[in-house]
Amino acid sequence: MTRTEPNGTILIADFDFGDVDIERAIVEGAGFQLLATQCKSEDEVIEKGRDVDGVLTQYARVGSRAIDAFTRCRVIARYGTGVDIVDVAAATRRGVQVTNAPNEWCAEEVADHAVALWLAAARKICEYDRATRQGEWRWQTGQPIWRLRGRVLGLLSFGSIARLIAERAQAFGVEVWAHDPFLDESEMRSRQVRPVSFDDLVEGADYLVVQSPLTPQTRHTFDDATLRRMKPTAVLINTARGPIVEDTAIYQALTEGWIVGAALDDLEEEPAKQRDWRPSNPLLSLPNVIVTPHAAYYSEEAIRTVRRIAAEEAVRVLTGQPARFPVNDVTASSHPQGPNPPSHRS
Repeated sequence: MTRTEPNGTILIADFDFGDVDIERAIVEGAGFQLLATQCKSEDEVIEKGRDVDGVLTQYARVGSRAIDAFTRCRVIARYGTGVDIVDVAAATRRGVQVTNAPNEWCAEEVADHAVALWLAAARKICEYDRATRQGEWRWQTGQPIWRLRGRVLGLLSFGSIARLIAERAQAFGVEVWAHDPFLDESEMRSRQVRPVSFDDLVEGADYLVVQSPLTPQTRHTFDDATLRRMKPTAVLINTARGPIVEDTAIYQALTEGWIVGAALDDLEEEPAKQRDWRPSNPLLSLPNVIVTPHAAYYSEEAIRTVRRIAAEEAVRVLTGQPARFPVNDVTASSHPQGPNPPSHRS
C-alpha cells in the first residue's frame, strides 16, 4: 500500500489543553501533518515553524521576525479573540492570513466570571474565607461592605461581553454606566445603560469592569494617574487583558488606599507566556486583590469550540477556502508568502 505524502504541515506553537486530539483529528483528517510544540519565545517559533504551512498559537508571539523568517506559511490562526501576539501588519505584507475566534465562543463564560469577581470582591468573600480557615469567625472581618443596590457599576467598552455583564449586573439593582467611543450611545440607552465619558466613568463608578481589547492605545489605561482619580471606595475588575492595568500602579493604589479592592483575571506579566513563571508578583501578597489565571473564558464547551475554530480556520485557508473569521485582508497583498527576498535575510 502506497503512503501518500501530507498536503503540508500545521504547527501548534503552544497550548495548555493537555492534548491536541481535537486539532489532530481536524488537521490530519484534511490530509495535513500536525506538529505540536511549546514555544515560549519568538526565536522558538522561528526554529520550529520556519518551513510550516500554517501556525496555531495560544500565547506564543508570532511577530514580524517570525513572519519574515517563514518560508511557506499562509495562515496564522489564534486560539482566542485578541491578536496582539500576532504582528498583523507584517502578516498582511507577506500575504499571510490571520484568523481568530469571535467573542461569542466564550462571551457567556467571561460575563459570568466578571460578575463572580465583582461579587466576590464587593462582598469580601475571599477575605472571609481566609480568615475563617485561620480560626477567625467574625462578620467584622469584611468591614466595610456596602449594599450593591443603588451603586454604580461602570463598564469600559460595551461590546458583546460587556452587554452580557450589564444584563447580569442590573438584576442586583446597580445603575450601569458605560464608556465606548466606538459605539452609538443609543445602543447603550436601549439597554438601560447610561453612556458616559471616560472621565466620568473613572471618577463616578463604584465598581469598574474593564472589558476593552488590548491595543497600543489601551495598554496601561489604568496607570497611577487614572487610578488616583477613582473613588477610594471603588473596586476595579479586569476581565480583559492584563496589560491594560499597570501592575505597579494597581499595587500602589491598593496599598495606599486610592481604591479599596481589585479583582484581576490576568496580570500585566501574563504568566502563561513564560516558561518558568514563579508567583513573585507583590500583588499576590495583598488581601484586597483577587487574581485568577486568565480563566474567565474557560468552560469545557468553550475550550472545545475555540480549539475547533482555530484548526478549522487553518485547514480552510490551506485548502483554498476563505477564512470564516479573518482578521486581515490579504487579497490585495503584493507579497504572497514564499521564500524571503534578500532584504529580509541576515
